Amino acid sequence: MKHHYIFIAYAAAALLASASLSLAVENKVDAAQETSSKAKAEPKIAKSDIGAKRKVHANIKLVNINGATRDELKKLPGIGDAEADKIIAGRPYATKAHLVTQNIISMGVYENLKKRIIARQPYKDGAKNAALYSKKK
Repeated sequence: MKHHYIFIAYAAAALLASASLSLAVENKVDAAQETSSKAKAEPKIAKSDIGAKRKVHANIKLVNINGATRDELKKLPGIGDAEADKIIAGRPYATKAHLVTQNIISMGVYENLKKRIIARQPYKDGAKNAALYSKKK
């Protein structure tokens, strides 16, 4: 009986030793993979590239949907005569997202437009703007 407990103790010790060795090997492999994936995942971007991207976005002229003319609206992608007329008829808009929520344009067209349009408010005073939108309803 005594030998039986000694055998179980040796078997448990052998299993623990092999488990700790396998974990050590896995940790080394994971650490090596992490360093290689970090090197691949973090490409270095030159500051001139960032500046060039900002300049491209800065050159896009935003169109105010609350004050744009019919011709300015028609220059936007996905906006034709009918959509431009709907936008003008539904003015003023509190946000540019109201084009979709008020069923003026579809979500797909809005996704193409949202970086090119703004909904500038007619008054600096928030109370006047709120009164303007409440009268609309």
